[in-house]
Amino acid sequence: MNKALRWNAVVLLLAMLLFAAGCGADKKAEGTDASKASSGGDTTAQSTLDAIKARGKLIAGVKYDTKLFGLKDPASGKVEGFDIDIAKALAKKILGDENKLELKEVTSKTRIPMLQNGDIDIIIATMTITDERKQQVDFSDVYFNAGQSLLVKKGSPITGLDSIVKGTKVLTVKGSTSAKNIREKAPDATVLEFENYQDAFTALKAGQGDALTTDNAILFGMQKQDPNYEIVGGTFTEEPYGMAIRKGDAAFVKTVNDLLKEMKDSGEYDKLYEEWMGQKPEK
Repeated sequence: MNKALRWNAVVLLLAMLLFAAGCGADKKAEGTDASKASSGGDTTAQSTLDAIKARGKLIAGVKYDTKLFGLKDPASGKVEGFDIDIAKALAKKILGDENKLELKEVTSKTRIPMLQNGDIDIIIATMTITDERKQQVDFSDVYFNAGQSLLVKKGSPITGLDSIVKGTKVLTVKGSTSAKNIREKAPDATVLEFENYQDAFTALKAGQGDALTTDNAILFGMQKQDPNYEIVGGTFTEEPYGMAIRKGDAAFVKTVNDLLKEMKDSGEYDKLYEEWMGQKPEK
């Protein structure tokens, strides 16, 4: 074999070795990707729980304007309510201390974006479980059953949905299911939307509207704030509340659902419910 042929043979051999190495690397990478896919890889669920434990606190998105569920005292700055106590119980379950908790204010409009952006770990904020929202977030089991109703000034001619006629101004909150429901149930109403429930209630008391609509559980709180107002007409929807978690967060959903079961089995849930709502939950 002459020198030229020997050199060509060496080049060919090197090319074959490089090709084989490349194929091996590709297969190894494919195997790694397949392994990640089959095991779930670096899922949001894993990273959320890990992030909570790494930072040493749970960050919960809650309402600051919803009496009985999440209301901030302007004097003390303290936020209290049923949702707040559920958040404390979750912090205790994960971190062993209910005080390892940071509360961040959310509204019906901001809560999903804040969750998706990673500003909060979970939404515990009178949030109704709907098919539409399930496209954006995952939900825990139902932790509170409510229903939409109407709040009016005592003596109002409005006694329920049938009393809402053309020109009736109904107040509600942006981004809530209540706004959508009232437009469907009372198409003649003029619906005015506000940033939060306190703004809507203030507007009602100022005469800017004839009725305020949202879940009866929230309206109970407003009625307690000012006994000159009353809930009328019963409920006209079912509003099951769930805690919202980032999509695909299966491990975190399980942790939250385990907590709810533990609280109900131990009687702690009933105790909190009665403390805030003034009555025992319906079984």
